[in-house]
Amino acid sequence: MSFSVAGKSVIVTGAANGVGLAIARRFVKEGANVVLADMDDNGLKAEVDKGTEEETSARTFAGDLRQHLAQANLLSATIDAFERVDVLINAARQVLPSDPMDPKADEVEEMLSQNLMGSLRLSQLVAKRMIKQAEGDEDEGPVGAIVNLSSIAARCTQPGLMGYSISTAAADQMTRALAVELAPHRIRVNAVAFGSVLSNSLNTRIKANPDYRDNIIKGTPMGRIAKPGAVAEAAQFLASDAASFITGQVVTVDGGRSLLDPVNAPAH
Repeated sequence: MSFSVAGKSVIVTGAANGVGLAIARRFVKEGANVVLADMDDNGLKAEVDKGTEEETSARTFAGDLRQHLAQANLLSATIDAFERVDVLINAARQVLPSDPMDPKADEVEEMLSQNLMGSLRLSQLVAKRMIKQAEGDEDEGPVGAIVNLSSIAARCTQPGLMGYSISTAAADQMTRALAVELAPHRIRVNAVAFGSVLSNSLNTRIKANPDYRDNIIKGTPMGRIAKPGAVAEAAQFLASDAASFITGQVVTVDGGRSLLDPVNAPAH
């Protein structure tokens, strides 16, 4: 099987910076037709200024993808540009601290809206389009692929990140549920849960707290913080025909970080 994504029509959300941008750039480089979508219009324009949209295989779309109208417009723009959609990468994500003991706080709702519901609604919309594209097609090959971005926080939470942990755990279960539902339609759904990767949010935190870098490196068996390209490579694999019999899986990309027990004492 080939790892190629050349010629595939791909939507990448959260593509204005960080991991989402790294994924979009990789897919463009590998010959895919890519729509870079984000609510950060300035970030997308900056990417255009760097020349990404000069490539005939790349377009940009600015909008709040938590809103149904923006999602519908994104799909329409993709069809107008490339006539079809083969791959959806749900890379739009948000990290906010939350206080588990504050009953008036709304960070959990915000995290669920951004990290779960936006991806779910867009996945449903795009999956229906993929199914429609395959109508009357006698080919028994793959119809489409959806890749969600998650986090090791779904399993290994930290103080102050309850909302983020809940939302990513929900995204993992959404991945499994959609995989079962869409498998008969030959649409695969998988996720990449990452940690110890220099995302935009982690980069911001390291700048504010320089000690974080050494702590992360010490807590990662592979002894380094990976670049966003590590997630982009995993996303390409899951989107390609090389993963044609893989669905409902959450692939961990964290250098082994989630394998460690941070307490240096026997558990039993």
